[in-house]
Amino acid sequence: MASNQDKLKNESVLLQQLDQMVSEGRNPETYDIDLLSTEQILDKINQEDQKVALAVRQTIPLVAQAVDKIVASFAKGGRLIYIGAGTSGRLGVLDAVECPPTFSVSDQQVIGIIAGGEGAMYKAVEGAEDDPELAITDLQKIGLSGDDVLVGIAASGRTPYVISALQYAKKLGAPAISVTCNPDSAVTREADIGICATVGPEALTGSTRMKSGSAQKMVLNMLTTTAMIRSGKSYENLMVDVNASNQKLYARAIRIVMQATDCDHETAREALAKTGFKAKLAILHVLTGLEREEGQALLDQQQGFLRKAVESARGEN
Repeated sequence: MASNQDKLKNESVLLQQLDQMVSEGRNPETYDIDLLSTEQILDKINQEDQKVALAVRQTIPLVAQAVDKIVASFAKGGRLIYIGAGTSGRLGVLDAVECPPTFSVSDQQVIGIIAGGEGAMYKAVEGAEDDPELAITDLQKIGLSGDDVLVGIAASGRTPYVISALQYAKKLGAPAISVTCNPDSAVTREADIGICATVGPEALTGSTRMKSGSAQKMVLNMLTTTAMIRSGKSYENLMVDVNASNQKLYARAIRIVMQATDCDHETAREALAKTGFKAKLAILHVLTGLEREEGQALLDQQQGFLRKAVESARGEN
């Protein structure tokens, strides 16, 4: 057990680190936030939120590099692994679990790991983010390999759990990517590609679930959505690999078929029924007349890209 002297020393180091973090600074625009009316507080928060998209925009070149790594990994059967603690970890899990219904991928293709395990999604697990060995154990449990891509998420850029995860990924030869909100952080320095959306101090000092969390969510959405598009999961701007697992998604699949082909409701329903409720195959059927087996074979030949399959069936390429 650490002595009081050790605890004081560790606290001193952490205080120095916090002092140097942009995200932990006091926001001069909100010093009077506790004196404002409800609507005025909301206006202040909204003004700060408007800075998020601009900060994320500055990261696009690095996000593009990360996406290309992820696409290459998917092409050889690799996975995208998110890892983080607290809010950052929860955002990774959220983005991961939304991929199967949106893109009809396996729940093992994009995986979210949060320090402290599943229970940490709902309640903070004391000390989990400070345990570097825990990160290695968690990655070993899922069999991280050099074919995978690891994305370490940490708004502060100092989380020991995430730093350790990135170091372990690099030892295995897996691309190590970081998503932070503080420039020149320890996490960024450990990454092969360091994505940093510098959104500045929060409206409420230190509450990095706000602007920092919004920025991280935007970056993660960009990573998976763009990687899926580049992997053949869209037709035009339609998410044609949607998994119709509930009534809303089934209705969305019908609408997507109608939008992609300009057919009527009944035609879309019949096409989906013929193709096992696969929107991509249903669209190919309506546009080219190909039945399910022929359509699937052509899609496989075109690595899942529907536009290329349609063009091939029509003799356009």
